[in-house]
Amino acid sequence: QVQFVESGGGLVQPGGSLRLSCVATGTIFRFYAMGWYRQAPGTQRELVAAITSGGSINYIDSVKGRFTISRDNAENTVYLQMNSLQPEDTGVYYCNRDSRTYVSTWPWGQGTQVTISS
Repeated sequence: QVQFVESGGGLVQPGGSLRLSCVATGTIFRFYAMGWYRQAPGTQRELVAAITSGGSINYIDSVKGRFTISRDNAENTVYLQMNSLQPEDTGVYYCNRDSRTYVSTWPWGQGTQVTISS
């Protein structure tokens, strides 16, 4: 059973930074393209950043230049460094395998809440 534990969220002011971490268990992590997803209140979960097993990276336009995704295969961990945070970045952040690459995602973790507010 694949499980994810996300952490690192919090309440920060606009312009601030956060670093999210996601530890995966129950899978050979290094073989899979992984992604960070965001679900804002009243919206569907969306993929905001993805990284392949080989390290190729993609971002949605709204986070390009501000967010950086990375992975540590030895630690089964994927990270999301978020800088210059804006109120529209508010939401619950989850990690999972890249939904564009695979037929389905694994069970979702509890996510980590990110709130950007002054």
